[in-house]
Amino acid sequence: MSATTATSRMSSTTRPKPPAGRRGKRDRPQKWGSPVTYFVALLFVGVCVAPVLFIVLGGFRTNAQITTEPAALPSPWVVGNYLDVLKSTMFWGQFANSLVVAIASTVGIVVLGLMVSFVIARYDFKLKGAMYSLFAAGLMFPMVVAITPLYLVIKDLGLVDNLLGVIIPQIAFGLPVTVIILVPFLRAIPNEIEEAAAIDGTSRLGFFFRMVVPLSLPGVVTVGILGFVGSWNNYILPLYILNSQANHTLPLGVQVFSSQYSTDTAKVLAFTSLAMLPALIFFSVFEKRIVGGLTGAVKG
Repeated sequence: MSATTATSRMSSTTRPKPPAGRRGKRDRPQKWGSPVTYFVALLFVGVCVAPVLFIVLGGFRTNAQITTEPAALPSPWVVGNYLDVLKSTMFWGQFANSLVVAIASTVGIVVLGLMVSFVIARYDFKLKGAMYSLFAAGLMFPMVVAITPLYLVIKDLGLVDNLLGVIIPQIAFGLPVTVIILVPFLRAIPNEIEEAAAIDGTSRLGFFFRMVVPLSLPGVVTVGILGFVGSWNNYILPLYILNSQANHTLPLGVQVFSSQYSTDTAKVLAFTSLAMLPALIFFSVFEKRIVGGLTGAVKG
């Protein structure tokens, strides 16, 4: 036997073999879920998506097409319904009101919620647990339950038929969700970072703006998105507070438009599609941010 052959055999016998567990995992085919699970998931997706598609496609049809074939695709496609809505000054006025209310409510929810969450998460004081429990209990009382006393309070403040009468309650009812999501983020920030910042001469406000806000950005984005979408789609509170058509938001505008054009179903569907489109796009674009923020809150 030659030296070369012996050397090759020795090297092959002494060569380390990959772990059997890892090799087995790599060679093992990927397991798919049960077909029943996929069927149920697709069924739920269809139930959620089908009404939206019907409304959007209905805006591209005529009333005759909707009457004769409600489930068919537009043939031909009619763009005039959407163009008529986009040319309406009423639509753009209601769009501006909804945008002002949504942005102001979102800013208030994020700023106040972040400040309250910072105090609850980072400092020890009396009634700290009671304060956190109070915000947690706020999740069990939706706005619909308190709409009558809320209207009386807003009336006493003189904010009826005023956008502030919608913005302030939305901020108040948005704080419980914000606090519940942000407190775990702020608790997860190591104390060593705060101590190092204090040694460097950073004040509490400086630590809050320089360290806390950037580190809790995923949670801030999450509560901001939820606050914006919830404010945009809010219907009950504007219905009670806003009387004049000039102050109506888009959810109220859909109701008024449906009453005025009750015989023109296609145009009503076009108006409804354009009214829900901003919130739908906003939520779809930042969907991953919401999932990431909620995952971080659960881990924290």
